[in-house]
Amino acid sequence: MIPLRDDNPSSIVPVVSWVLIGACVLAFLWQISLDGRDAQIAVFALGVIPAILFEGARLPPEVVMVPPVATVFTSMFLHGGWMHLIGNMLYLWIFGDNVEDSMGHGRFACFYLLCGVAAVLAQSLPDTQSQVPMIGASGAISGVLGAYLLLYPHARVLVLIPLGFFTQLVRLPAGLVLGLWFALQLFNSLATPPGGGGVAFGAHIGGFVAGLALIPFFKRRDVRLLHPARRPAPRRYPGQ
Repeated sequence: MIPLRDDNPSSIVPVVSWVLIGACVLAFLWQISLDGRDAQIAVFALGVIPAILFEGARLPPEVVMVPPVATVFTSMFLHGGWMHLIGNMLYLWIFGDNVEDSMGHGRFACFYLLCGVAAVLAQSLPDTQSQVPMIGASGAISGVLGAYLLLYPHARVLVLIPLGFFTQLVRLPAGLVLGLWFALQLFNSLATPPGGGGVAFGAHIGGFVAGLALIPFFKRRDVRLLHPARRPAPRRYPGQ
């Protein structure tokens, strides 16, 4: 199930969401401009490695680019491939504008980074001795999804459903789309053996839960949680 857009207009220009998307794209273009060895060094130098962050392990001096604490933030802008990047940016493009609208630009930037930090902790703390670098905006964007779920569960989302050789376009409530997404993260997290590499499902779960917990404190006072669905304007006919 691939979301394509939502029927939920925002009242502001989502500057921060656009800047985040642009920064992630530029960072990825820089990554792919490197040769194989330098690209791998960039991941180890700028990604979060739990053993370095929590256990005092060290990288070789020639690999170090930033202090270990700074990797919590630099890791949010690196990606492991085109599909990783496109998938994350698609979700941020669809859902980020409304969440940014609900709290304003400055608060949204802080909210996004805090969700990213929560995602790093959720992925790292269960195995602080892991030497596998973690990169990607998925954890922070998961926080945006959690916030959207509490804000606009009744908004309609146009999704593409692959059905073998065919596809189907349907509009579904955001609560259903994001609820299924979160359930899939939980299932995959339970199915992934401890210490397994690949997708950081723990970061997705941690970021999502952080978004749920933080949105009541970051939204503007005039913004309601569980906002009702927008009703279409009544159709007018000639002579009315």
